[in-house]
Amino acid sequence: MGLIKAAINAVSGNLADQYKEYIYCDALSADVLAAKGHKRVGNKGTNKGDDNVITDGSAISVNEGQCALIVVDGKVSEVAAEAGVFEFKSDLSPSVFSGNLGDSLLNSLKDIGARISYGGQAAHDQRVYYINTKEIMDNRFGTVNPIPFRVLDRNIGLDVDVSVRCNGTYSYRITNPVLFYTNVCGNFSGTYSRSSLDSTLKSEILSALQPALGKISDMGVRPSNLTSHTLEICDALNEVLSKRWGDTRGMHIENFNLNSVTLPKEDQDMITDLQRKAVMRDPGMAAATLVEAQSEAMKTAAGNSGGAMMGFMGMNMAQMQGGMNAQSLFQMNAMQQQQMAAQAPVQQPAAPAPAAPVAGSWKCSCGTDNTSKFCQQCGSPRPAEASFWSCSCGAQNKGKFCQECGAPKPAGAPMFKCDKCGWEPDDPTKPPKFCPECGDVFDANDIV
Repeated sequence: MGLIKAAINAVSGNLADQYKEYIYCDALSADVLAAKGHKRVGNKGTNKGDDNVITDGSAISVNEGQCALIVVDGKVSEVAAEAGVFEFKSDLSPSVFSGNLGDSLLNSLKDIGARISYGGQAAHDQRVYYINTKEIMDNRFGTVNPIPFRVLDRNIGLDVDVSVRCNGTYSYRITNPVLFYTNVCGNFSGTYSRSSLDSTLKSEILSALQPALGKISDMGVRPSNLTSHTLEICDALNEVLSKRWGDTRGMHIENFNLNSVTLPKEDQDMITDLQRKAVMRDPGMAAATLVEAQSEAMKTAAGNSGGAMMGFMGMNMAQMQGGMNAQSLFQMNAMQQQQMAAQAPVQQPAAPAPAAPVAGSWKCSCGTDNTSKFCQQCGSPRPAEASFWSCSCGAQNKGKFCQECGAPKPAGAPMFKCDKCGWEPDDPTKPPKFCPECGDVFDANDIV
């Protein structure tokens, strides 16, 4: 009797699961990190299959900011991270509405046999989980106990440990949904909210904040300037939490903001006092401070109830006991300035740039540069310059043969140049009767 009932349940369950499903997820709010997918069933629908059976060929809808994980028998088998509709293919839950009809009928008979062996129930468990991949913002934190912070001020040689308190917000994103499902939320029903993780993440942020601030303090950043270095703190936190959050949970800190950073009054007063005293190492500042103090003392002495004379006598007695006076401090500051000026490298004047050659100048054999027709040093005439002619190969030549191809200079109208001074007319084929430079007659001796 039980076998017959199991067979009836197996057949009815297989028939109910023949219809394809459309699996979707409602909008994931900022408070929901993961949710289980639902099958869309309308009032007029006839799909009454098992919730944990996904029929072959079913559609899985994925929205922006979501990642769908198909979990078969407790293990993630497929991932759909792009927005759109994903078609699920599986031989575990065959359907006559998907694939080849003959193969589908044969697989359905096999599924009925498997269901009978499980008392009429499905032999596999198939689910769809949606992971929220949007940036989860507005996570608040605050230090209950003060965090040690190292204050470095290389200008005055300050290196001291203080305690700071801070508060702010941070945001994170799930960058590896498979790791998050496997190691964080696992197999859940309904939704997995971020409130389940808030306290854990907050405590880990505060634990990682101390080594992160240590990296920032090595940069010489003062506590009052920490709020302007939030990007560096965010990178330092990701570096500290990379193994715990990134490699284990698939999470990454997107942004980190500090609202305020406060120091205990005794620590702040100590830093201020040390910085004020360090300023006095400069003789000029010490002299100015001493002059101001002496001026205030003179005002006080002038208003002394025992008489101004008694007040000034007290000032003179104090100065006679020894110590520095303003004049010696000013002299010391002047000596330091002179030493610094003497140690500064002397800038050599730049060498003058060589003068550009004058247009039309020529260099004589004696080495003198000239612009006239004769050398002003030895009287030698300016050497004649041969005129250029163009070869058919494109080369410019001075001689009777081309220096590139060896072709002879083409015959044509004779070209003239004065054989006395080397003057050449604008049109070498049409010279004047006399050379305008030396007066020589242009004749056959001037043909180039």
